[in-house]
Formats: sequence, C-alpha cells, structure tokens
Amino acid sequence: MTREEKSQVIQDLTAKLADTSTIYLADISGLDAQTTSNLRRACFKAGVQLSVVKNTLLSKAMEASDKDFGDLPSVLKGNTSMLVAEAANAPAKLIKEFRKKSKKPFLKGAYAEESVYIGDDQLDALVDIKSREELIGDIISLLQSPAKNVISALQSGGNKLSGILTTLSEK
Repeated sequence: MTREEKSQVIQDLTAKLADTSTIYLADISGLDAQTTSNLRRACFKAGVQLSVVKNTLLSKAMEASDKDFGDLPSVLKGNTSMLVAEAANAPAKLIKEFRKKSKKPFLKGAYAEESVYIGDDQLDALVDIKSREELIGDIISLLQSPAKNVISALQSGGNKLSGILTTLSEK
C-alpha cells in the first residue's frame, strides 16, 4: 500500500469516526468462511456495518478525530474488525446473540454514547445501554403515568356517584 493510499484510508476512517457515535472493535479471527459469512449477514440485518481495519491506520484516524477515544487505541493489537451502528447497543446485542453459536467475536473495546468501554467483560453493560428511542419512550410513559392515574380516579368516582344516584332513585 502506497503512502497516498494509506493517507486516503486514514481520511476515510476519520470521516467515518466523525459521522458515528458508536464504534465497536472486535476480534473475529479464527472464524471459518461460513461462520464469517453468517456474521456479516447478521450484521446487515441488524443495521451494523462490519469492516476489517488495519490497526495502525485506525489508530492514526482516532488521533486525527475530534472525539476523545481515551484508551481505545491501546486495544488495537492483532486482528481487528470495526462494527459501526446507529444504535449504541445494536452491536453488543449482535455479538451476544452470535456467541450462542460460536466463541467469537471477542469484544476488544467500544466507544458508545461518548464513553469508552475496554474489554470483553463490558459486553453486558453495553447490551443494557438504551437507545435514544427507548429513552424517549420511557420518558413519555413516565409523563403519562400521573395523567392516567388522575383520569382513572375521576372515572371511578363518576361510576360511584352514578351508582349511588341509581340506588337512591330506586328507593
């Protein structure tokens, strides 16, 4: 690879890092062709982009980026695949689901919701991250809860009052 090609790859990676808020780094080495193909299909269905990257080029792209990746460049050793998604927990859910059939992919680290997660032991924490839509739904349900209580109290009071009036009119 020539210097110009490397420079172009670094620029492309820097642009990709700037455009997304969720980046997972995983090791998928050792998977056979069929399993790798299944992983790529699962990524496509989940809306996750999977690409194999060179560690040095990704490290330089992280340095050139405006974002603070913390210790994430330190995990760039060995084979590295980059998973990029809109939802912060989508790649974590995908990895966890895929591991039911295979021991890989192994999570090296992740950058999600402006936080850095290092190590495979962080996978459960990443699965539990709520997406923007889930958080909005939770907030809306919390805001609706008091209004629903007031409406149901008013309706039950009206039913009691009509029952009392009906009883009194019958006597």
